[in-house]
Amino acid sequence: MKKSRLIVISLILLVAVVGGYFGFKNWSNLSQQPNIGAQSKTETTKTTTATLAAIGDVLLHDRVYENAHVGNQKYNFNPYFANVKELIGKSDITMANQESMVGGVEDGLSSYPTFNSPIEIGETLKDCGVDIVSIANNHTLDKGSRGVLKGTDNWDRLGMLYTGAFRSQDDRAIIRTIEKNGIKFSFLAYTYGTNGIPVPQGKDYLVNLIGDGSQIKKDITEARKISDVVVVSLHFGNEYQRQPSVEQKNLVKELAENGADIIMGHHPHVLQPATWITRSNGEKVFVAYSLGNFISGQRWDYKDIGGIMRITVEKTVTGDQKKIELKDPAFIPTFVNGQYHVSPLANVREKDTFYNKIEQHMKSLMPELKFGF
Repeated sequence: MKKSRLIVISLILLVAVVGGYFGFKNWSNLSQQPNIGAQSKTETTKTTTATLAAIGDVLLHDRVYENAHVGNQKYNFNPYFANVKELIGKSDITMANQESMVGGVEDGLSSYPTFNSPIEIGETLKDCGVDIVSIANNHTLDKGSRGVLKGTDNWDRLGMLYTGAFRSQDDRAIIRTIEKNGIKFSFLAYTYGTNGIPVPQGKDYLVNLIGDGSQIKKDITEARKISDVVVVSLHFGNEYQRQPSVEQKNLVKELAENGADIIMGHHPHVLQPATWITRSNGEKVFVAYSLGNFISGQRWDYKDIGGIMRITVEKTVTGDQKKIELKDPAFIPTFVNGQYHVSPLANVREKDTFYNKIEQHMKSLMPELKFGF
């Protein structure tokens, strides 16, 4: 009897030991298996958009600012922009090409060939919703170093960002950026020259020159480190020519390949078409070769037609991956009348003569360019 009891106890212990062994082995195997649920967790995707608009040359001939004189050396340009104010401010960010320096009345107002404009034009641009001005152009040095220093001081006083001409090397080293809807834009600007006026020795910061393009490429590289989108303003091309030159085409291709995302052109004083440039990696770059005159004293032969160009930037972030896409390019042509009031071309009496021609012209390299927004 005692022997039978010992046999039973031994069997129970054996079962317990064997069962424990296999139980431990199974638990060990399970603990080493990957967490399938954690691995299959989907990374979240976030998409945001921002719109960037640009207007062409703001070039104040004497007849333009004299017509805006309200007495006591004061000027009011607001009526000139009343018909387009809402359109200018409709985008998330708006940039303008301020072609005449805003030294103000203290330095003596002047017109062609050496310009100096009232500071009130800056007040009007800001009131309309302009966020940043390009001041790199062939008239940047019209009043020498003092003109640049006074002009940049005035832009600072107005609280308006500027780029392309600077008061010092330290000022130039600060890349201008604007962030909207989680998308950060950098702004750079350059000109082909300064009408034969030499840049003072040791003061290259006074104006950004296109030169051989090497400095632009360096600046683009630095801008890409701190932003999602690099916008380059180029003062280039041939005056009054409605098609881009070979030199313009070659330069934008080179800069696009080196990281420029959006290129806005100025200087011809007439509209030149918009187009896409495709980088070797397949990414699209938006180019407007020339936005024409937005407001100036120049008339006829398409010199009184400009416009507002807009492009939408879409940013998609998935995990640590980022994708930038440019889409929905749109354009609103504008017209400057004899009293220097700017209006949408579609609203003016003379529209039937020009509107269809301008639409065909601007779409010639980009059929999908939308007119209106």
